[in-house]
Amino acid sequence: MPVTAHLDLTLKAESLPTAPAVLRDILSDTRAFDGCLGVDVLVDKNDPAHLVVVEQWASLEHDSAYRAWRAGGGASGLGELLAAPPVLTHFETSFGI
Repeated sequence: MPVTAHLDLTLKAESLPTAPAVLRDILSDTRAFDGCLGVDVLVDKNDPAHLVVVEQWASLEHDSAYRAWRAGGGASGLGELLAAPPVLTHFETSFGI
């Protein structure tokens, strides 16, 4: 079953000028990863340092493989941009609501 992952990010103010290019590079790898169905980046209109990365995955197993790859050698450099730890939440589509 497909899953949606929300990665809530708070960037350091000083990283705002370089963040778009860094995120573009990071997310090109994410989009190419097996099972990734798409990625969007939402920017808070009231706080440009607050982003939500919305990732669509073919399954939770695909998402888990991606997270393991990032943790085990596919490091992205994202941490250098962040003012706080990222918050990851997984969602499933509920067709009965």
